[in-house]
Amino acid sequence: MRLMISFAALFLSVILLQISTGGVGPLDALSGFALNFSNTEIGMLGSAHFFGFFIGCWYAPRIMGAVGHSRAFAAFAAAGAIGLIAHMLIINPYAWALMRIASGLCIAGCYTVLESWLQAKVTNETRGRAMGTYRIVDNLAALIAQLLIGFLEPADYVSYNILALVCCASLLPLTLTKIKQPETPTAPRLRPKLALYRSPLAVAGVVVAAVSGATFRMVGPIFGAEVGLQVEQIAYFLSAFVFGGALAQYPVGWLADKYDRRWVLIWLSVAAIVSSMISTSMSDNSTLGIFLIAFGFGFTTFPIYSVAAAHAHDFASLNERVELSASLLFYYAIGAIAAPLFASFLMESFGPNAMFILIAFAHLLLVVFGVARMRVRPTVSERTPYVYMPRTSFLIGRLLKRLRDKEND
Repeated sequence: MRLMISFAALFLSVILLQISTGGVGPLDALSGFALNFSNTEIGMLGSAHFFGFFIGCWYAPRIMGAVGHSRAFAAFAAAGAIGLIAHMLIINPYAWALMRIASGLCIAGCYTVLESWLQAKVTNETRGRAMGTYRIVDNLAALIAQLLIGFLEPADYVSYNILALVCCASLLPLTLTKIKQPETPTAPRLRPKLALYRSPLAVAGVVVAAVSGATFRMVGPIFGAEVGLQVEQIAYFLSAFVFGGALAQYPVGWLADKYDRRWVLIWLSVAAIVSSMISTSMSDNSTLGIFLIAFGFGFTTFPIYSVAAAHAHDFASLNERVELSASLLFYYAIGAIAAPLFASFLMESFGPNAMFILIAFAHLLLVVFGVARMRVRPTVSERTPYVYMPRTSFLIGRLLKRLRDKEND
C-alpha cells in the first residue's frame, strides 16, 4: 500500500496523459472524415504522430538532463496541449500533421520523464508490483481513451479542448508532489544493428506489431465509419481491440515461457491472419460480430511485440538489455510511421477492407520468415521470463531489465 501511495502521483499523471494523447488519434480520424479529408490525409496524421514519438524518444533524455524532470515534463505536456487546442483554429490536414507531431513528442517525452522517475524509486523488491500496477494503469487509461470518443463530437473545438484540459491536468500530480526529483539517468545508446544481430525475427516481429497496432488505432476509425458504424460504436470497436490485447498478456506470456517463442509468434500471426480475413467478410454483417472480431484481433496481435522482445532478449547478454529494448522500439517506431499512411492510401484506392488485407499480408510474411529462421538456428535452452513491453520510451528497458534477469527473480 505504501508503494502505491508513493507512486500515486506518477500513476495519476500516466492515466491523464494516456487519456489525452490516446484519444486524439481516433478523434482526428473521425474529425478528418467529417471534414472530408482524404483517407491518405487522415493516415498521414497517424504517421505524423509516430514521427513525433520517434523524435521525442530520441531527444527527451537529453532535454530532461538539461532542465530536470519536472520542467521537461511541463514542456512536453505544453507541446501536446498546444497541438490539441490549435486543431480547430486551422482546418488543414498538413497543419494538423504538425500538431500531431507535437502530440507524439508529448507522449514520448512525458513517458520518458515518468519512467525515469519510476526507475529511480523502485527497488528489486518492489519492481514487480510497481510494473504490474503500471501495466494495469496504462492499459486502463488506453481503454478509457477509446471509449471517450463516443462522447466527443468530431471536428468540434470543445472536444479538442477537453483533451487539452486533461493533458494540462497531467501536470498537476507531478508539479505538486513532494517526491524529490531523481538524478537524470544517462540515455541509452541507440544501436539499431544490435537487435538485427541478436534476432532478425524479433525485428520483423516488432515491425509487424507496428503495422497491426498503429494501423488499427490510427486508421481503424476510417474502417468503422466506412462500414457504417456510428461514432459510439467506433468507440466500442477500438476499445474491444485494446481490451483483447490487455487480456491476452497472461495466457500468451504463459505460452511464451513454456514453448518455443518462434512457434508462439508464428501461431499468433496465423490467428491474426484468420481474424483479419474474417473481418473483411463481416464488414457488412452484425455490429456485435465486428466487435468480437476486433477483440480477437487485439488478442492475437497486441502481444506480438512482447513475445518478439522476449525472444530477442533470450540471445542478449545482461549488459545489452537496455540498449536492445531501445533498438526494438526504434524499429517499432519506423514501422508505425509508415503503416498508417500506406494503409490509408490502400483504403482510398481499394476500399476499407484493404486495411485488414495489408495487416494479414504483413503477418503472412512474418510466418514465412519465422519458419525460415527456425531452420537457421535452434532456440536457446535458458530463456528470459516473458515481460509485457509497453511501447513508451527508450528508457523502458531500464525498468524491465531486472525483471528479465533470472538471478533477481
